[in-house]
Amino acid sequence: MPDVAFVAPYMAETTLRFIAAVAGLEGVRAALVTQDPPELVTSQVRNCLAEILRVRGVLDPDILQRAVEELRRRDHAVHLLLGTFEELQVPLGEVRDRLGIPGMGAEAAHNFRDKSRMKDVLRAHGLPCARHGLARSPEEASRLAREIGVPLIAKPPAGSGSRGTFRLSNEEELSSLLRQMPPSAEEPVLLEEFIVGQEHSFDSIAIDGRVVWHSINHYFPSALEVLREPWIQWCVLLPREVDDPAYDGIRAVAGRALEVLGMRTGMSHMEWFRRPDGSVAISEVGARPPGARFVNLISWAHDFDLFRAWAETVVFGRFTPRPRPYAAGAAYLRGQGEGRVAAVRGLESIAGDLGPLVVEARMPQLGQSPSGTYEGEGYVIVRHPETDVVKDALWKIITRLKVELG
Repeated sequence: MPDVAFVAPYMAETTLRFIAAVAGLEGVRAALVTQDPPELVTSQVRNCLAEILRVRGVLDPDILQRAVEELRRRDHAVHLLLGTFEELQVPLGEVRDRLGIPGMGAEAAHNFRDKSRMKDVLRAHGLPCARHGLARSPEEASRLAREIGVPLIAKPPAGSGSRGTFRLSNEEELSSLLRQMPPSAEEPVLLEEFIVGQEHSFDSIAIDGRVVWHSINHYFPSALEVLREPWIQWCVLLPREVDDPAYDGIRAVAGRALEVLGMRTGMSHMEWFRRPDGSVAISEVGARPPGARFVNLISWAHDFDLFRAWAETVVFGRFTPRPRPYAAGAAYLRGQGEGRVAAVRGLESIAGDLGPLVVEARMPQLGQSPSGTYEGEGYVIVRHPETDVVKDALWKIITRLKVELG
C-alpha cells in the first residue's frame, strides 16, 4: 500500500481538490502536512486522511524533514512526498534527497524554480528561449540591458505567476527600477528579452521522462499585459483542435525541454510564445500542475477529472490519455476602480444568453476585497464542441459582465 505525505502550506480550494484526489485513490494511505489549522480541511477530505500534521513552516526543508520523520515515528512509511505549490518544489526535492524518497530531487527542482538557471539549461541544449541574464548589481543590470536590448522584462529569478514582473520600455524605466530595487548578490534580478508574439501554455503529463499527453491553451492577452493594465479582462481559451499543425513548433521542443530540465513523472506547466514569424520561444516551466483554474478548464475540455488523473500519475505512474471533445475557456472577472466589490452588472444578460455553455462559475461577492492578480475576483468557465462558439462566449462575458469596486 503506497504511503503518501501531501505537503500544502495553505488550504486553498484547488489544493483541497488535489489532496482529496490523492487520499481518495484506492489502496493509498495519505497524511497531510500543513501550516494551516487542521479545521480548515473540509470534513470530506479529512475523512480520507490517515493523519494531519501541523508544523510551523513547510517551506523550510529542515522543518519539512522533521515532519516526515515524525510521521514515520507514527507508523507512516512515507513512500512518496507530494505537493503542488510552486514554492514547495525545491524544499520537497531537498527532503527527498536527504531521506531517499523517490521523486524529483533538489537539482532538477532548482532547474525549474530558478528561471535564470532554467534558461541557461535550455540554451545549452539548443532549445529556444528568450535572451537573458542575471544581474547582481546595478552596473551588471545596465550592461545586460545593453546586450539584450529594450524593451525587456525584469523579474525575480524564482518568481511565479507574473508576480514582481516588470516590462521596461526604455532606459529611463530601467534606471527607475534600479533605483527602487537595486539588484544585489542576495537579491539578483533576471533581465530577459521581451518577446513579441502570442502567449500560450503547454500543460503535460510525463511518465518515466516521456510526455504521454498534453494540452495547449491560448492567453488573451498575455498575463503581463493584464497586470500592467487594470482595465483589461483576462481570458484563457483551450481550442478543441489541440492537434492542429500550428502547434507542431512547440511539440517539437517541449518534450526535450522537460527532459533536460529533469522532469520524470508528473505534470508540468510550460508557458511559451509564438512569434510573428511562426517560431516559438519557451518562457517559463513549472514542475507542478498549473494554477488559475487551468486544471478545471482542462478537465472540462477533455471531459474527465484531471485532479484524479494527476494523482494516479504521481502515485502509481499510470495515465490514460483522453481526447478533447470540447473547446473550453475561462473569463477572469477583474474589478474596476478602487476599494471593495460594490456591484456586479450584466449577470442576467450573460445567464440568459449563454445558458448551458456555462459549466462552472464563481461570482464576485459584494464587499469582497480585490485579489490584485490577473485571476481577478471571480471567473466563468464555458465549453462547447466548437472553438468559435467558446471564443464568442468569452467575448460576451468580458464586454457585458462588469465588476465595480468602490
